[in-house]
Formats: sequence, structure tokens, C-alpha cells
Amino acid sequence: MTKNNTETEKTVETIGKNDEIEELTERLQRLQAEFDNYKKYVEKEKQEFVKYSNYKLIIKLLDTIDSFELALKNKDSGDDFVKGVELIYSQLYSLLEKEGIRKIKALGEKFNPNIHEALLTEKGNEDNLILEELQTGYMINDKVLRYSKVKVSKNVGGENE
Repeated sequence: MTKNNTETEKTVETIGKNDEIEELTERLQRLQAEFDNYKKYVEKEKQEFVKYSNYKLIIKLLDTIDSFELALKNKDSGDDFVKGVELIYSQLYSLLEKEGIRKIKALGEKFNPNIHEALLTEKGNEDNLILEELQTGYMINDKVLRYSKVKVSKNVGGENE
């Protein structure tokens, strides 16, 4: 009888462990399914965010488009047309500044490879001085959007200041 009791206890113990393993397996499967659903939800939210992230900026730009359309209707007005385009430029630049965009200073500055891109060099008295800005560079907050494309002086005397 003792042998049967021991076998019965082992069988009950095994059944209990199997039930526990089955329960834990089901919990794990549910958690994995919930996590997969969460990942899909987050990915969908991310796509929606990217899709509409520039919405407010685009709304603000529509006023500039309207101003361009009005200016183009009056393009035969000569000086008024030029003043209108200057006003639109000012309006657009102001909008960009409000969004954190600013021009990178270049002309007369020392060349900085972190914000400037040297396209040309010219002999000069001072080394690494920006002589000409070929294309304006822009930053948004502290990040470069586009490097300033510049012409830089190279000291021909072999002496640096």
C-alpha cells in the first residue's frame, strides 16, 4: 500500500505540475498576444503622427500660397508686384523663424565645418575666412538643416594669424 500511495502522490503531483505548466503557458500566450497587439497599436499611432506631424505648419503656409496667388494675378503692376513679393518673402521668413528655423551666419565668419561646406577656395591673407556665401544654410534649433555652401580663403603666405 505504501508503494501505491507513493505512486498516487507522484501522479497527483505530476498532474498538479502539468496543470500549472498549462496555466502558465496560456498566460504567456495571452501576454505575447497582448504585446503583439500593443506593438501594432504603437506602430499605427506612429504612422498617424508622421502622416499629420506637419499639419499645423502646412496650414500656416497656405496663407503664403494665397499671397503668392494674389501677387501673380497682379504681376503686371511693376513696382507693386516687387513690393508684394518682398512682403511674401518677409511673411514666409517670419513663419519659419517662429518654427525655430534660422539662417547660418557665413559671410566674413571663420569657416566652421560643423555648419559650413566649403565648395571653393581663394588665395587670401587670412586662412579659413568665408569670402562668399554661395547658398544660405539653415538650422532648426540646434540642428543643421542645410549647410551653408561657401567660398573660403586660404593663406598663401604660409602664415596663420
